[in-house]
Amino acid sequence: MPSFDITSETDMVALKNAIDIAEKTIINRYDFKGTSAKVELNEKDKLITIHGDSEFQLDQIKDIVFPALEKKEPDSSKRLEQGDVQKVSGNKAKQVLTIKDGIDRELAAKIIKEIKDAKLKVQTAIQGDELRVSGKTRDALQEVIALVRSKIDFPLQFQNFRD
Repeated sequence: MPSFDITSETDMVALKNAIDIAEKTIINRYDFKGTSAKVELNEKDKLITIHGDSEFQLDQIKDIVFPALEKKEPDSSKRLEQGDVQKVSGNKAKQVLTIKDGIDRELAAKIIKEIKDAKLKVQTAIQGDELRVSGKTRDALQEVIALVRSKIDFPLQFQNFRD
């Protein structure tokens, strides 16, 4: 019985590369000279921390970081969950962006609902942070891939296609 897995994994090498590029851009920008503007990546906890002098400067830094991320890995900024802006020591500010990796229960339920609403003859099963889709024909599985790509606005990968 043919099957495949739907996963959502972050390419940490591309993400680190994009953060390094954004950091170099921030260092070289004239309007950030002498400020506390910087970007840090915590690979272990999958967090990006943005530091700046004000909330406005944090927005300017995000305008540098997000395009750099998109250039290295398309749709990667959609996987970032923005935390609240925190005031730090006087007039400084910081914001933590959490990198969502894997498919959480809410997204898995949404994907399964879309597949069931389309009345495709396939079975879906949640396996940890990924989904396994199996069906009788390859064509049914390819229809599922096309449906999920069109309906779900989140970076997903389709792997382990087996006949």
